[in-house]
Amino acid sequence: MPGNGTKPYLIRAIYEWCVDSGYTPYLSVVVDVNTRVPMEYVKDGNIVLNLSPSATHGLLIDNQWVRFSARFNGVSRQLEVPITAVAGIFARENGEGLGFEVTVSATVDQEDETPPEPTKPPSKPKFQIVK
Repeated sequence: MPGNGTKPYLIRAIYEWCVDSGYTPYLSVVVDVNTRVPMEYVKDGNIVLNLSPSATHGLLIDNQWVRFSARFNGVSRQLEVPITAVAGIFARENGEGLGFEVTVSATVDQEDETPPEPTKPPSKPKFQIVK
């Protein structure tokens, strides 16, 4: 198996920087067939998730997955995001962070679960592309 890329390490580093600096880490995700998130919150094939310690339980960022549970409308949900689907991680307060190229399996549409047209990442955060 080829070595791990830098992406999961950079995600963990920006997460730690956000938490250490008192910022709220947000994860931008392109939803694909392997992504387990509340589909009712997916918009245009993307979702942005709050990863702050107060918003998540059991957060694990390993070399393949970002896994945690979080509450949506008071209901606890287990989320699983493949590292390949992460478009970026940034601080909510100032938009600083990193953006990544996304390599995903077929994306899903939350209404009929058919692959939508390719989408571009959210435009508000200013990401830096890391290869």
